[in-house]
Amino acid sequence: MSEFEGRVALITGGARGQGRSHAVALAERGADIVLCDRCADSPVVPYPLATEADLEETAAAVRATGRRCLTAKLDTADRPAMDELVAQAHAEFGRIDIAVANAGVSVAAPIQAMTEAQWAEAIGSNLTGVFNTVGAVAPGMVARGYGRIVTISSMLGRAGNTNMAAYSASKWGVIGLTKSAALDLAPHGVTVNAIAPGNISTPMIHNDFLYGLMRPDLEHPGADDVAPIFQSLHAQPVPWLEPAEITRVVLFFAAEAGAHISGTVLPVDAGNAGRVTG
Repeated sequence: MSEFEGRVALITGGARGQGRSHAVALAERGADIVLCDRCADSPVVPYPLATEADLEETAAAVRATGRRCLTAKLDTADRPAMDELVAQAHAEFGRIDIAVANAGVSVAAPIQAMTEAQWAEAIGSNLTGVFNTVGAVAPGMVARGYGRIVTISSMLGRAGNTNMAAYSASKWGVIGLTKSAALDLAPHGVTVNAIAPGNISTPMIHNDFLYGLMRPDLEHPGADDVAPIFQSLHAQPVPWLEPAEITRVVLFFAAEAGAHISGTVLPVDAGNAGRVTG
C-alpha cells in the first residue's frame, strides 16, 4: 500500500463523490494530496453541489491516513486560481506528480430550450476546467520529466443522449483534449489518459431534479423508480456503479509503471462501450 509514497496528487472536485474516493485511495497508498472544489451551488445546476464541510471531511479522511493535505475553494474554470493553487502546492510539497481532473457538473435541458448560461456552465466546469487543470500542472511536470494526468470524461463523451447536449459536448471535448495533450506531453515523461464512466452513484445522478426528469409520471419519484431507466443506459443489468470502480482505474493510470500508456480512453460503464465505436 505504498505505491505512491513520496508522490503528490492533485484532485479537482475533491470534496465528495468520485473525487473523495480518488483522494483517499491515493493517500492510503502514500501520496500527499492537493484538493480543490468550488464549494458553492450554481444557479443553473439543478442539484446541490459540494460544500466547504464536504471538502474538510475529505481532507480529514486524507490526513487520517497520515498524509498531508492542502485544500482550496476555487472554480476550476478560473485559470489564475488554478495557477495559484499549483504554485502553492509546489511551494509546500515541492511538486505535483499526479493530477486528476475530476471536477464537473451535469446540466440537463433539451437543445431547443437550453440557455446560454446552462451551456456556459457545462463547458466551463467540464471542459475549460479540465484544460485549466492540465495546463496548470503540465509545465512543472515537463520540467521534472515526470507526470501522470487523468481526466474524467463520460460514456456520454462517446455517445449522445436526450437533454444532454451541453454535458455530452463537454465530455466529448475532454476526450479530444486528452488525446492532444498526450501527444504534446509525450516527449516529456508525462502521460495523459481519460476515463469514461457510466452512471456513478453520487449526487450528480441521485437528486430530485433528475429523478423527476426521468419519471415525470410520478409526483415524488425515488431511486427505485428511476433504477430501471438508469439500468437501460448500461448493457450489464445494473443501474449505477460505485465511485471506487472509477478509482481503481485512476490508480492504474497514475502508477509509475504506466509510463507507456497515454492518449487512451478507458470506459467503466457496465458494458455500454459495446454500443459505441472507438
